[in-house]
Amino acid sequence: MTTTVYKVTGMTCGHCESAVTGELSTIAGVTSVQAVAATGLVTVTAGADLDDEAVRAAVDEAGYELVGRA
Repeated sequence: MTTTVYKVTGMTCGHCESAVTGELSTIAGVTSVQAVAATGLVTVTAGADLDDEAVRAAVDEAGYELVGRA
């Protein structure tokens, strides 16, 4: 298992957290996602290292912007 923390901009509420969590959860290998709007941090746990571009695409699909790894 690997855990990575990402910085995401644009999240302001619980709905935002749910949108980001839902999209990231669709990436193969992801076992858990915790998004915190107050800090803009998203913690993703997966069975192996994730492709940052796949993470970026999922965050974009949710309507937010991935800044990078925190």
